[in-house]
Amino acid sequence: MTTEQILSSDGIPLEISLKKAERKNKIKAMLLVAPLFLFILITYLMPIGDMLFRSVDDRMITSKLPNTFAALEKWDGKELPDEATYEAFYKDFYPLAIAKESGKLYQRLNYEKSGFSSGLKKTNRKIKKFEKGNYKEQFMATHKIWNNAEYWVALKNTAPKWSYAKYLKGVDLKLDPDRNIVQMPEDRKIYKTLWLRTLKVAFFVTIFCFILSYPIAHLLATLPMKYSNLLMICVLLPFWTSLLVRTSSWMVLLQQQGPINDFIVMLGLTANDNRPELMYNVVGTFVAMTQILLPFMVLPLYSVMKTISPSLMRAGKSLGGTPFVAFRKIYFPLTVPGIGAGSLLVFILAIGYYITPALVGGASGSLISNTIAYHMKSSLDWAFASALGAMLLAGVLVIYWLYNKLVGIDNIKLG
Repeated sequence: MTTEQILSSDGIPLEISLKKAERKNKIKAMLLVAPLFLFILITYLMPIGDMLFRSVDDRMITSKLPNTFAALEKWDGKELPDEATYEAFYKDFYPLAIAKESGKLYQRLNYEKSGFSSGLKKTNRKIKKFEKGNYKEQFMATHKIWNNAEYWVALKNTAPKWSYAKYLKGVDLKLDPDRNIVQMPEDRKIYKTLWLRTLKVAFFVTIFCFILSYPIAHLLATLPMKYSNLLMICVLLPFWTSLLVRTSSWMVLLQQQGPINDFIVMLGLTANDNRPELMYNVVGTFVAMTQILLPFMVLPLYSVMKTISPSLMRAGKSLGGTPFVAFRKIYFPLTVPGIGAGSLLVFILAIGYYITPALVGGASGSLISNTIAYHMKSSLDWAFASALGAMLLAGVLVIYWLYNKLVGIDNIKLG
């Protein structure tokens, strides 16, 4: 007898009945997961999507200056534009000035080149008095930006509705009048330095956390339970203290007249009038971030070490290996998953850290996250901040992919 011939209690073939039950279970599972999916969609995917959209959206300028961009298409970008281009700009800008709708234009163009805001504001006040004809002379007499071809180049580069110029700016590149990618001037190259400093800080903080955490995690895994619990409380204690409080404490400790400098002077390592600068530089950033992120390395290592049987080391020694050889060939390879997980966690947290570098690092210890915050809160260049955030997100995803390739379970071997 086939499954089609077997009937369920309600007279329906058993196979159909099983499919209906399976379909109902899937619907129930989807309904249970739906709130979590909506939460992730609203709080994670939508903000990231909005960030990516803002970083390439240039439609505002294109919609306000259509005649100007049409005229600039014929301009070679070397000399000042011709009279027709100035007249086209007048036709676009005059209605905005009359309707008092040019404020966003000042701000947006000033992100492209400093000086646009003051020039457009002055033009906005005087354009109502312009006479018909000779627009080029009248604009040039209004403000110096209209005598400089670089401002027209910056304006022309905003012509496409969708632009990747913000991403180029994030690595110290820009578009020339022919829309070729070129280097920024030397006095404006700051973002490559910031990216390299961010990677450097994240890398060394991860190394320092590993060096300090490995013996701590080993003690936690091998000590008797009563001592292990006490040590675990000491490790977890920072989690129960506000991040701002911990960072402020390091500011007190690291200042020139603070306890650490007093101790250095007491040991005779330096003169009292030549105390080292431990704060408002990258040194302070290293010290504070290492202490704050230490538990994120200890806990993954501890969770792996706790599962390693002590008999493995004893077996290695009984087979003729020294303690160091047994550790190198048996114990350490078994802890690689914990090292990988802890290093990934610390590195990703460090690469996007904001509060500690802002308070302790100063100008020479600030990271890319501080620059993103500056453009979000101070300069209000949200498009550029979004581009930097998207680049940071892409970097984190690449790091995770590399981790999965290099330290994945399939790649872990003993010996």
